[in-house]
Amino acid sequence: MFTGRLRPGGLTLGAIDPLILAQSRTTLSFLVLLPVLLWQRGPAELRLPRRELLHVFLLGVLGVASSNYFYYLAIQKTNVATAIILQYTAPIWVLLYMVAKGLQKPTLQRVSAVALAVAGSTLAIGLVGAGGFRINVVGLTAAVLAAFSFAFYNIGGHHILARYDRWKVLVFTLGSAAAFWLIVNPPWKIVAAHYGRAEWLFLLIFAITSVLLPFSLYFAGLQHLDATSAIVASCLEPVFSILIAAVALGEVVRPVQTLGIIIVLAAIVLVQMPDRSGAQEALVEPME
Repeated sequence: MFTGRLRPGGLTLGAIDPLILAQSRTTLSFLVLLPVLLWQRGPAELRLPRRELLHVFLLGVLGVASSNYFYYLAIQKTNVATAIILQYTAPIWVLLYMVAKGLQKPTLQRVSAVALAVAGSTLAIGLVGAGGFRINVVGLTAAVLAAFSFAFYNIGGHHILARYDRWKVLVFTLGSAAAFWLIVNPPWKIVAAHYGRAEWLFLLIFAITSVLLPFSLYFAGLQHLDATSAIVASCLEPVFSILIAAVALGEVVRPVQTLGIIIVLAAIVLVQMPDRSGAQEALVEPME
């Protein structure tokens, strides 16, 4: 919808800049979540030690804000399939970091997953056998940066979530991202874009449905599933995104790209499965 290609019910919605989309997604979610948590828990329950403020600020800026912006820029310049598949290589980068830091061993299962991810990504983005598939350098670069930002958020967030309540961390992270966007794109620039009622209604609904509601459902699922089962199930997100894009936007996914998508998804599932050695896996909870 933000690209202007989907207008259900004749809704006229002008194209929305990816920066505005990323900014509104975090800012509106923060403005909705903060009063709810203040009402339920009170200000005292939402405090974080000063030593953690820089940590959550970096998570908000280099993690949430960056991954959102680069992801939507990738969608705008390429398509949903390319953007989401490359972003979902983030668990692979987390694994490589854990191995490099000596926190995990480079087992055959993990090395195989990395090899599959690289091969599958090559096919999915059309570098091999795509014929007339046109590569957009800006879009592909943005998708890779989104993956790195996503990985950074999960690596840094894993440690702080082990010490503090997840909703407390979430509201501080969203608040940090919102503050960062106010500096990068101050309110008067947003006003100058002259968005109408339809655009603002879309941005509000999009923020709630793409951040607050999914997080509530995902955390509820974690009450009944172990973390590994939950993350494997969440890997279905790229599948549904690509299918919806094909139906709603008419995006064509070629057979060779379909093969690449299947290989990447297989790699993501493989790297998250527990190995026989019983070593602890890196937990990657999805922000998208």
